[in-house]
Amino acid sequence: MKEAKFIQIKNSFSMLCKVEINIQAKAGVIWSLLTDAEGFPRWNSTVSHIDGQIREGERINIHVPGTKRTFKPTVSDVVENEYMMWSDGVALIFKGSRAFQLKPCDNGSTDFIMEERFQGLVFAMVKRLLPDFRLIFERYANDLKLEAERVASPTHNLDYTIAPESAEIAFNN
Repeated sequence: MKEAKFIQIKNSFSMLCKVEINIQAKAGVIWSLLTDAEGFPRWNSTVSHIDGQIREGERINIHVPGTKRTFKPTVSDVVENEYMMWSDGVALIFKGSRAFQLKPCDNGSTDFIMEERFQGLVFAMVKRLLPDFRLIFERYANDLKLEAERVASPTHNLDYTIAPESAEIAFNN
């Protein structure tokens, strides 16, 4: 899957949004990006700032571009390089839960799956006010793919100079 694949399922009291994309990088590279709160806005255009640390039991504050609203999920169910959940709210009233899953593939790439579920009685009243999540989820997945593949590329950490007189590249290890 080269392109982000998005699905959305709605019913009266819940909605599920899910995006999947294959990333040509090991799960550890992707995990390091997903758990680096300070570096998040460098690669993710859907986040302007995250306060806190992305680790088990921590509450983080996520600031998104174009709004003054701050999302305050708690990080849970962390399995390093595989899975974590961010959630906030009360289940029967209104709760949002975002799961991140990494599935290593035989060819060395990793399938990234992000799934968000909104549920509760209040959801039924506000669902028409929620944005179109397709663009947000696809952008998130594509931003992550681009950065993870950049970081994982063999030339990412090479220090090189171009010698103008010979137009050759000299690699300095």
